[in-house]
Amino acid sequence: MADNIDSVISALEKVIDPEIGLPITDLGMVGNIDLTATELRVEIKLTVGHCPMRDEIEKQVRASLDEAFPAKEIQVAMSVMTKTELDELKLKLRGKDRTNPFGKNSATRVILVSSGKGGVGKSTITANLAVGLARLGFQVGLVDADIFGFSIPRLMSISAKPTRVDDMMMPPIAFGVKTISIGMFLPDNEPVSWRGPMLHKAIEQFLTDVYWGSLDFLIVDMPPGTGDVAISIGQLLPQAKVLVVTSPASAAAEVAVRSAMAASKAGQEILGVVENMSWLTSEDGQRQHIFGSGGSKLLIDALAKYTGKTTKVLAQIPVSAALSESTEAGIPYLSGQAEDEAGMALGQLVSLVAETKLGQTSRNLQVKLKP
Repeated sequence: MADNIDSVISALEKVIDPEIGLPITDLGMVGNIDLTATELRVEIKLTVGHCPMRDEIEKQVRASLDEAFPAKEIQVAMSVMTKTELDELKLKLRGKDRTNPFGKNSATRVILVSSGKGGVGKSTITANLAVGLARLGFQVGLVDADIFGFSIPRLMSISAKPTRVDDMMMPPIAFGVKTISIGMFLPDNEPVSWRGPMLHKAIEQFLTDVYWGSLDFLIVDMPPGTGDVAISIGQLLPQAKVLVVTSPASAAAEVAVRSAMAASKAGQEILGVVENMSWLTSEDGQRQHIFGSGGSKLLIDALAKYTGKTTKVLAQIPVSAALSESTEAGIPYLSGQAEDEAGMALGQLVSLVAETKLGQTSRNLQVKLKP
């Protein structure tokens, strides 16, 4: 490679900003370059001085320059963008207006994971669905819309806060998934006690103030039930499809019916049903229905009667000690080698969701289970 400024820029094009997902050369982050016979000095401009990715970016820059210019002494100076440079970057990333990027004309497939009540494993399924899609190569965002009962940060082992760039937020990335939750802004597991307008504003800011980039999927962990957040989501994400989670217990399914009916009434398409904790397989291979049985059938029968459309059970996930241990450790099961029954069922769910297409909410998606 010739020793000139263009060759330096070419080497730096390989450095990707971890939060934005674009080359630093495209983001105006490369400042002064001083190239001599023996030295190469490069200035890298961060968006904010407290950038949590500072060390990672510097490490990538040094590695790329060391590879391209092994005979030179490399010096990297980290600085911060000026207000004008930052405004130019925000304009490039978001445009002039702060708008919801997931409106009617969005190319992102939005999946709401809902349930009628808590305790059925909805958030665990949400986290694994997002991570599973990311492992298939999709660009995935995850919104924890369960404002009162947020758990996604713990399930995804996220302790970092979003990086604020003026009025724009860069979401933390865990297991390849861009993630936002109210829990990232609260100290010491502090509870949230908000009424409807505050809840709506929080969800709206999650969509408009967070820089999501170009997503294939936006997965939303919904709060249980049919309250204010569900209404706001219906308004803000009109093309969303709903995945309803229930347990095998008839009591849980009956409550889940209400949640699904509310989504259908709002014009959202029911993508399918997931039954969690369906059975426990004993050492002799027998299935023990320790939490009851028939919940998913009760749910799809009720939805068929209400909507006049057939809803499919996309997955039945058995009880799994390995899944429980992984969840407790804050490591999504599908981030590793999940090869037991539960892992296979979750993988099947991910594959089916990956096949969903964009379309009008009035269309009914018929999904057939793979053998």
